[in-house]
Amino acid sequence: MADYQVSRRSFLQGTALAVGASVLGIPQSLPAADEDPYGGFRMGLQSYSLRAFKLDEALQHTRTLGVGYWEAYPGHIRLNTLPAHISEHKAKLKEAGVSLIAYGVLGFDENETKAREAFDFAQAMELKSISANPKKSAATFDLLDKLVEEYGIPIAIHNHGPGHIYDKVDDVLEMVKDRHPKIGACVDTGHYIRSDEDPVEVIEKLGPRVFGVHLKDAKTIRDPEEIERLSKELPKNRANQLKREGKIFTILGEGELNVVGCLRALRELQYDNCLSLEYEENADNPLSDIEVCLKTVRESVTKV
Repeated sequence: MADYQVSRRSFLQGTALAVGASVLGIPQSLPAADEDPYGGFRMGLQSYSLRAFKLDEALQHTRTLGVGYWEAYPGHIRLNTLPAHISEHKAKLKEAGVSLIAYGVLGFDENETKAREAFDFAQAMELKSISANPKKSAATFDLLDKLVEEYGIPIAIHNHGPGHIYDKVDDVLEMVKDRHPKIGACVDTGHYIRSDEDPVEVIEKLGPRVFGVHLKDAKTIRDPEEIERLSKELPKNRANQLKREGKIFTILGEGELNVVGCLRALRELQYDNCLSLEYEENADNPLSDIEVCLKTVRESVTKV
């Protein structure tokens, strides 16, 4: 991984998680009811951050990290509306002390049967939103208008950076204009940085249509020699991204994201959905990096 991540990681990874949680500063359990290190935000994880772990282990790690909310990706909890499947996974979540309040990212098109399955699943799992990548068509959004009204569950359009259909905030705003108030956005802050947009301004522009947040950081690398050096150290997909865009994902607080500004903008909106940390790097051993990210959130929320 890149050198700018080494100083913190080398310290944090020096002790095994099982015996070293106190050294790492990782809470042994979730905060007591009268303690709230995240200032009222429903701090959680996009479970993709723990994609290298199977469900039970990922839930255990979430508990150890001291957060109690998830936006699950389908690799951890498959979209299935069978009652036994729903009951099994709700029981696992309850046992782990983790509340599942968002899910995705799911594609949507004009297929109503497929879309209803997603909404039936969301209703059965008692979700607050579905992160989505809907087709840009009037028929798709007509269907979503109908389903969000019927189910009362918001659709949160996820931006995915340069080259994707929801690259800029205007791509989202164009599609949600004059649509049902429960059709809005999941703001991925890292991808908006990749798209040369200010995530704070994005949140302000979307206003009450913000139904999800993937809290992620990125930084710009301008020096050609550094780009070349990092490209040799990074996985192929990240090296290609760096060469194309001059940007790379990094630990929260070590990039260009104005974390305090984002939290302040969300607080002004009285945002009450999952604040999902999504850390995509170092997939096989992400826990120490995730704790540094969470520490950044805890420190930032005191300044909001």
